[in-house]
Amino acid sequence: MIDVFDRKTFCSIPLRPEQCHFGYRDSIFKQSSGKQYVILSVTFRLSRKPTLKLDYGSIREELSFMSIHKPSITHMREAIIRIRRRKLPDPALVGNAGSFFRNPEVRKDIFEVLQKQHPSISYFPAGDSIRIPAAWLIEQCGWKGFRQGYAGVHPDHPLVLVNYGTASGKEILELVEKIRKSVFDRFGIFLVEEVNIV
Repeated sequence: MIDVFDRKTFCSIPLRPEQCHFGYRDSIFKQSSGKQYVILSVTFRLSRKPTLKLDYGSIREELSFMSIHKPSITHMREAIIRIRRRKLPDPALVGNAGSFFRNPEVRKDIFEVLQKQHPSISYFPAGDSIRIPAAWLIEQCGWKGFRQGYAGVHPDHPLVLVNYGTASGKEILELVEKIRKSVFDRFGIFLVEEVNIV
């Protein structure tokens, strides 16, 4: 259950999960129909018998590095924290909003054309589609580590845009549009931002 404050009616209301239209990095809260809501609290129903997904990203590799062969939830948490600390800058030290763009999904026939043009393309299956890491696309366009004034692209993770000091929102958005245009010009893929821009 999710409790939200409706800025139109000035009332707090509960929303069931199906009302939130959750999807891959998406929900009603990222659509115009949900912009009026402010999330107040979330209630989770968790299983007492968790299913650990060890093959996502580099989790198995990190657990092995930690010499963990029979992982618990606590081990998983620690491994994920360690991975994220290496990959993403701490917002308390360098201004950022985490992953800025969603990983785009393309039809399989479109992907096959892209793969012929770019044999080293990074990808993973996503149901009937193919998901291409936005970080790979951005890096291929030469943006990794780019910096103009105080606005830049993180040197370790090109999916993270950073504010090194006093970059304005306008400067960050100008960088966003340059990145988006270069990816579209090279790959024909339009990057959609993960963050909410208001």
